[in-house]
Amino acid sequence: MSYTPELMELMKKVEETRPSRVGVNYPRMTPDERRDVLRNFHPDYIEDGFRELKVGVDKGARLTNEMADVFEAYSRLKDVDIDLTAEPDYDVDILIIGGGGAGASAALEAHSAGANVMISTKLRFGDANTMMAQGGIQAADKENDSPAIHYLDVMGGGRLENVPELARALVMDAPLVIKWLEDMGTMFDKKEDGTMITIHGGGTSRKRMHAARDYTGAEIMRTLRDEVLNKGIKVVEFSAAVEIILDDKGSAAGAVLYNLETDQYEVARAKTVIIATGGSGRLHYRGFPTSNHYGATADGLVMGYRAGAKTIYADSIQYHPTGGAYPPQLLGLLVTEKTRGLGATPLNIKGEQFVYHLETRDVASSAIIRECEERGLGVPLPTGITAVWLDSPLIDLIHGEGTIERQLPAMLRQFQRFDVDIRKVPMLIYPTLHYQNGGLLIDENGLSSVNNLYVAGEASGGMHGTNRLMGNSLLDIIVFGRRAGRHAAVVIKDLEVPVGLNLEHLNSYHKELEETGAADGRIGPMLLPRYTHR
Repeated sequence: MSYTPELMELMKKVEETRPSRVGVNYPRMTPDERRDVLRNFHPDYIEDGFRELKVGVDKGARLTNEMADVFEAYSRLKDVDIDLTAEPDYDVDILIIGGGGAGASAALEAHSAGANVMISTKLRFGDANTMMAQGGIQAADKENDSPAIHYLDVMGGGRLENVPELARALVMDAPLVIKWLEDMGTMFDKKEDGTMITIHGGGTSRKRMHAARDYTGAEIMRTLRDEVLNKGIKVVEFSAAVEIILDDKGSAAGAVLYNLETDQYEVARAKTVIIATGGSGRLHYRGFPTSNHYGATADGLVMGYRAGAKTIYADSIQYHPTGGAYPPQLLGLLVTEKTRGLGATPLNIKGEQFVYHLETRDVASSAIIRECEERGLGVPLPTGITAVWLDSPLIDLIHGEGTIERQLPAMLRQFQRFDVDIRKVPMLIYPTLHYQNGGLLIDENGLSSVNNLYVAGEASGGMHGTNRLMGNSLLDIIVFGRRAGRHAAVVIKDLEVPVGLNLEHLNSYHKELEETGAADGRIGPMLLPRYTHR
């Protein structure tokens, strides 16, 4: 057991109170209580972590300091001569930037409509947050549920700040998405009679979470990746896009790619471009750890914004309440919300539950931060930080022995690697950077404010408002990936090969940076996080 003797002693409080918590629900917060805990403890409300953006189409917008740093940066191409008059290295109908679930879904839809498609991805095909998503994907496909009820949950979870048309598209497409994935071979959890097993997530009023154990994202990505490769769709790996190319009409017309293996720049010309680059957790807002994959550095947001795409709620970041806190090798790694969906409860040092276990993520995270910082009831760890317990052994008590092994095999193995058996001892958790709630503004077809430039997945914003519910991210990437791919495939039929390819928008952007002194020598997009010792 890698828990220290001191932690094992503190754990006795959890064991003492456990029998009294079986089958008993902690009361939900009132609206006033939710508002107060958010305003006082959620990082999105702590103003010293934000500043006004000095450049670009949304000049004056509020951004986190870390995101403002990458937005207020010179292009990597500032002193690089790119010949856009020469024959391009790649010439396609639709260029998709990003090799996660959104990019793969867009590629499949566009390809099926007859478009010539190429995926360019910074790392390997499938190295994305999609692969790391665990808990499930929402869809209202049971008799006691409907897209209308799902819509109300989405709007409520998003603090009623969602773009209604995008939230509607999300929930209306959801049952179709489940069928589409299953028809391609995604193996969702089912009962012996073939009925889909669904569970609750935080903020859901119905059990609509479809899962594949706690490997849901990996299973979906396996399906999508296999289908893309089987269809013969071109995928270029280790080629990060660094700038969007525009044509003589100001429309998106391709991208400049940077080959990480050869250090060479290449030009990809396209009639339309789909940004599907994912999130930004590796910027480590306010010093928080992150559950995100290594390449989640907001590249798509930076490129799209420099090209003139407007943002929405780009200052809204989701901190997942259950990030690993101990052992230190697990710091920031996701403890799936499915753990709470099955009944695990958050507890303080006294073994007391202090928040309803299925509160929305923003409220649950804020309550954990309050318990540790204001009330002083966090569990002190040998690493110098504090955390709270997540009483995972309660799951087997509620649902029967073997439930954790059947339903949470990834969690079980992840902790067993460091000699912690979550069937017998509770986890230690603290909020971790998890999701980019906002991003580049899109319409129902994924189209940004720049002509012929689409955005899908975590790089886009609006459908989740300022707080996403569990299971709506895997849904989001498929819904809007498919919509963007389908729409782009229709649009290209009326488009000629773009001419007058240029990067003139960089010159005006650089001029703004110089006039305001905002860049301070920074270069972007970041591409890969920096973990050198300071």
